[in-house]
Amino acid sequence: MKWTGLNELREKYLSFFEEKGHTRLASASLVPQGDKSLLIINSGMAPLKKFFTGAQTPPNKRVTTCQKCVRTPDIENVGKTARHGTYFEMLGNFSFGDYFKEEATAWAWEFFTKVLEIPEEKLYVTVFEEDDEAYEIWTKHRGVAPDHVTRLGREDNFWEHGSGPCGPSSEIYFDRGVEHSCGKPTCAVGCDCDRFMEIWNLVFTQFDSDGKGNYARLAHPNIDTGMGLERLACVMQGVGNLFEVDTVQNIMKKVGEIAGVTYGEDEKTDISLRVITDHMRSTVFLVGDGVVPQNEGRGYVLRRLLRRGARHGRLLGIHEPFLYEVAKTVIQENEAAYPELREKENYICQVIRMEEERFSKNIEQGMEMLGEMIDRMTAGRLEGQKFSGQAAFKLYDTFGFPIDLTREIIGEQGIDVDEEEFTRLMEEQRNRARAARSKSDGEAWADEMADLVTGLKSDFVGYTDEKAEGTVLALLREGEQAGLAEAGDSVGLVLDKTVFYTMSGGQVSDTGVIVTETGEVEVHDCKKVGNCTVHLGKVVKGYVESGQRASSAYDRLRRAAIRRNHTAAHLTQAALRTVLGEHVHQAGSEVDGKHMRFDFSHFSAMTPEELAKVEALVNQMILEAVPVVTREMPLEEAKKLGAMALFGEKYGDIVRVVEAKGYSTEFCGGCHVDNTAQVGLFKIVSESSVAAGVRRIEAVTGAGVLAMLDSMKEMLGQCAAAMKLNSFDEILVRTMHMLGEMKEKDRKIAELSEKLASMQMASVLDMAQEIGDVRFISATLSNVSVDTLRTMGDQVKGSSPNVVAALAGIAEEKGKILVVCGKGALEKGLHAGKLVKEIAAIAGGNGGGRPDNAMAGVSDIFKIDEALAAAPAIIRKMMGLAE
Repeated sequence: MKWTGLNELREKYLSFFEEKGHTRLASASLVPQGDKSLLIINSGMAPLKKFFTGAQTPPNKRVTTCQKCVRTPDIENVGKTARHGTYFEMLGNFSFGDYFKEEATAWAWEFFTKVLEIPEEKLYVTVFEEDDEAYEIWTKHRGVAPDHVTRLGREDNFWEHGSGPCGPSSEIYFDRGVEHSCGKPTCAVGCDCDRFMEIWNLVFTQFDSDGKGNYARLAHPNIDTGMGLERLACVMQGVGNLFEVDTVQNIMKKVGEIAGVTYGEDEKTDISLRVITDHMRSTVFLVGDGVVPQNEGRGYVLRRLLRRGARHGRLLGIHEPFLYEVAKTVIQENEAAYPELREKENYICQVIRMEEERFSKNIEQGMEMLGEMIDRMTAGRLEGQKFSGQAAFKLYDTFGFPIDLTREIIGEQGIDVDEEEFTRLMEEQRNRARAARSKSDGEAWADEMADLVTGLKSDFVGYTDEKAEGTVLALLREGEQAGLAEAGDSVGLVLDKTVFYTMSGGQVSDTGVIVTETGEVEVHDCKKVGNCTVHLGKVVKGYVESGQRASSAYDRLRRAAIRRNHTAAHLTQAALRTVLGEHVHQAGSEVDGKHMRFDFSHFSAMTPEELAKVEALVNQMILEAVPVVTREMPLEEAKKLGAMALFGEKYGDIVRVVEAKGYSTEFCGGCHVDNTAQVGLFKIVSESSVAAGVRRIEAVTGAGVLAMLDSMKEMLGQCAAAMKLNSFDEILVRTMHMLGEMKEKDRKIAELSEKLASMQMASVLDMAQEIGDVRFISATLSNVSVDTLRTMGDQVKGSSPNVVAALAGIAEEKGKILVVCGKGALEKGLHAGKLVKEIAAIAGGNGGGRPDNAMAGVSDIFKIDEALAAAPAIIRKMMGLAE
């Protein structure tokens, strides 16, 4: 048994199964494609479900993969033990109705004992207790000693998930030696101690379960195997856990180098080293697959990983952004198998650095607030008292602390979080967000229709043809198949041949008409369901029947506008990469007949100059009348051409490439113009932020530009009329004049406000209250600006060194509280920042500032008087005076 590096092991495995007739598939993106049941790919089999279910045909009945995976359910244990991790790679060989137990066991045994030369006496096997066939194959065909084969029950060796395909499994274990044993007489395979390590799981999918305990034999059983690459590396490198594996250890050494610590010298620093090392492995691959930090979905998973890593960096004494530096080492260690990481290195590092910088702005304030809360709790803690869910929610909502980070920090003090209250507050926030947006039910509809169109297939000929003759394969009405539909009925038609494009890659579905000899259907949308296109519409003439011949035709003018906008999206990406840099990648798009929306990776708002350059460059491409050529070619050939792919998208062996020579070459399945000149004109309407590190441009083309110009002209005309001008050419001069007048009026109003405030202050100073050795002044002033309030505060502070004042200002139904302390008041222990924080809290406010001057906003202006009335008691407490 020879020491073997992780990268070498991966290649040995995949090459071995290629020699056994398997097709090697690249790892799928961590972002599931067409699988709504998963947030992130978490197993080797997950991307292949479509082949096991028959939804898609695999490229070969024998497939082998090394799949990158991320699992975060036990994220809080990562670091605390060396067993847990969020990122791993899963080796697998799969048979879709081809070979079965005989070959699967033979090749597993051959790979272990011949290729890797693992001694047979070190290997143990488990089988399902009722699987006599597997037991006989292992003992008689593979030659495994019977005392090395253990029968286990359904819980350990039977794979089943509700109803559907299922079957017994067989696991191969490696014996690490008696020195790793728990010492119990019963210690054997299946024990929870560290002696026997499960390496490879072979699942024999041979039954179809009805979910009620009845199992029918499958006519074509499948093989689904999984082996953790890092686990295998532990065996082949003779190390105790994944953090000691060569590639992972190199990443950890980089973290230690930045922090100035060494792994193994201190348990506390070891925890932080493990957390950062593991989380950066997950982070790099997630960002590389197009995930960006957000507050929902997989973006939230990424944000949790990054922020937990950043917090542990602080625990190691690192106060500057550093995770992006660790990311470079992660890329270096993995680029042999995942060369796309090197191609996206700049982008990956920029996303990580921006998120780390964003969090660092809040972490100090958040940690300070959290520390104060912990101090208060530990000072007068009652048995069973929990950290409030409202406080945890505030840390999340205001400072960006994920709940698991708060839970971890609080847990270090032996305190639990009231997660029920936190969850309630989160759900209330989500409900508000749901109410604020409408959600498409298209995917749900597609799920409901899937059973009605199983086995049907539509051929799309709409790239080249405007009309097509076909047959109605299915007619759907009121959620079920029907034979006939009449005028007024809403229907879904499935044709064997169609010209209608179905929404994909950001391009919307076509609309148009379907005509039979007896009726006509106006199509308003299309949905892809399985292998067929469902045309959604209404019967507007006569009636239509299933089985009829039908002619389909899309709306030519609308399709032409969509083609213009889609090609413009490609040209926009090319222009953005020229103007902003090659870190720009598409992060999403939407093209319809009215506009083009393009989301892209970038880290700051574009300047007017940058937008002007992009717009000019796209229009230059249009005016040059560059031919737009669409071709199908092998994936590798397309990559050699430099064709750009969409982040996280999975492509087949043959891809469609759209090229505007000299400017843009992209993988794309959409509809495009034949020449850039057909786009006509291009005008950017807006540029905005979508998420951290993602910007959005919206633009119009062709007739859309003319419509926008007409709209602007009409609006300028209305403005001119409102200003009583003869021409909208005079609008700018008149507007500048009006702004000048308003500015002068604002100046006079401010002067008068200050005079009134000064008059008010004269009487306020006479009403000072003695508290110990300081003079306390409070007042509520109406219609004063923040600047005026600060001016008054300075006047009060200058009136006496021993003065402390709390001044409230109300303007436009918003309230502010200012606290100032003179030099003498400071010497007596008063602190304006701490005072205003306590006083404002009574009126639902929050704030802080310097010891001598601090301001806070308040949310409930009706409680300002109550807050100011409480100020003397707060001051006495801070000065240590008796009530």
